[in-house]
Amino acid sequence: MTETARAEARRRAGQGPTAARAGIAGTPFGEQITASGIAFAAVGGPLETRWHRALTELAQCIRPIADAAVLNEGGVYDGCWLESTGTINTDVLARFAPDIAADTLRQFAQLQREDGMLPYKVTPDGPGFSQIQIVTPLARVVWRHHQRTGDDALLRRMYDAMVRYDAWLARYRDTRGSGGVEAFCTFDTGHDLSPRFWFAPDRAFRADARQIDPGSATMPYIAPDLTANVACQRSYLAVIAEALGEDPRPWRDAAQRSLDALYTQCFHDEDALFYDRDRSGRPVRIASDVLLRVLACEVGDADFFAASLRRYLMHTGKFLAHYGFTTIAMDDPRFDHDASRNSWAGPVNFLAQLRAPDAFEQHGHVAELALTAQPTLAALAVADAFPQCLDPWSGAAGFTEVYSPSILWFLDALERHSGILPHHDGTVWFSGLTPTRLEHGAAAEAIAYARTIGGADWELVADDELVEVHRDGELAFSFPRGWRVQTDAAGGVIAVIGLAAQPVEGELMIAGARAGASAVVPLRVAPNERITLSGGAIGVREARPFVSPVF
Repeated sequence: MTETARAEARRRAGQGPTAARAGIAGTPFGEQITASGIAFAAVGGPLETRWHRALTELAQCIRPIADAAVLNEGGVYDGCWLESTGTINTDVLARFAPDIAADTLRQFAQLQREDGMLPYKVTPDGPGFSQIQIVTPLARVVWRHHQRTGDDALLRRMYDAMVRYDAWLARYRDTRGSGGVEAFCTFDTGHDLSPRFWFAPDRAFRADARQIDPGSATMPYIAPDLTANVACQRSYLAVIAEALGEDPRPWRDAAQRSLDALYTQCFHDEDALFYDRDRSGRPVRIASDVLLRVLACEVGDADFFAASLRRYLMHTGKFLAHYGFTTIAMDDPRFDHDASRNSWAGPVNFLAQLRAPDAFEQHGHVAELALTAQPTLAALAVADAFPQCLDPWSGAAGFTEVYSPSILWFLDALERHSGILPHHDGTVWFSGLTPTRLEHGAAAEAIAYARTIGGADWELVADDELVEVHRDGELAFSFPRGWRVQTDAAGGVIAVIGLAAQPVEGELMIAGARAGASAVVPLRVAPNERITLSGGAIGVREARPFVSPVF
């Protein structure tokens, strides 16, 4: 690849306001995109066009439900769902449009019921309370938003609402006194059509989330994903309580009780999976994306996660299809790859893909996450829609379109693996797994990605060999394709991380303005390896063993 292609990508990224190119100028989302300084360009292939189309369609998902413009789920779903729109979708959206993310969070507190229940959805018809439908911990999303924005008023309001909801769940969703959290119906976990809930009602009895159908043969389940959600939720309530000057210890203790219940009630030693326990005490032995949900709730240590990768998540006979993580293990006879409907019985669902980084990144398995994302990225790049589901065999777009989780996954994947990502911890990730090797005509020759962070204008320009990072128009550092460079908020290099599936050898060049004197650091970086640096000097090296796809 040539310097000419990189220069062309950089020129195109600076051609004009991103909001205008995406046709969203003057919209609330367009204003936030302009404020962020985000731009993207790709020389060759469809990625540049699809990226701007993603912004166009995401803007269509941002519209008022009551007063303020908030994120809507999109597709056939008119409204905002707590399990997705109001949590994981908003978590990603906050990097692009923090004000809209704040309003999306705030509406759930505003519409909380008097008894403490948060609505599972908010639509133009009002709030819904017929099920709980929780997956990604709301408290983690709220805390990350506070880390990014420092919005103390929102933190306090959401904390008070979440405290009341925790009490509601403890009162109504632990009828067996197990310490876990119970599912009363299919929609409590959003697992439409999943064999996990065969012979269970879709909604709670008489559309009241406090009631169990007395005639059900199986309900209630002590549900591992719901229990893990509350364990993680309580851990972050402890963090928020401490930030607000309150005692975090009761929340930490409560989180541990939830975690104990999860393992006591739901963990199967032989299978190393978490299963529902039905009303008769039997495990519901269906291997599903419950595993990924539990791991994304920060359950389990590094060894357990690596074992889960080898046995399940990176296993091509279990959950790793070529086009993403499936929702039922592929060797289960009940597996159904039909992606033409809202199904969690097998197809690749973009909500599951969007939740995956919270599991993989926590344990440093960034190279596996990047590897598994590439075919899915190629599939969306050449698709004619942003769907809810993909066919796991072909990558063909399935059910619905203009769906915010798939749009956000596309934006996140490009930024996470080959762009500039301002992390909620205050660091900045400059990632160099440039999308130059995608299949099916999706590859670019070179790309450019821009963001404004802390008043500085950053640009990442990359081809199949080299990644250059510029600050305010001047070269700051460069490195080979396949690495991620992590900086502090001021742009000082603090670490290099291996994103590629094989070791990558090359040089990190740090320009003089950042290091006191120009420095060239030769490195060989293995997959998942993290090498700390200070002033250009190598510090600690640590790595997680890379798990290749298992056949």
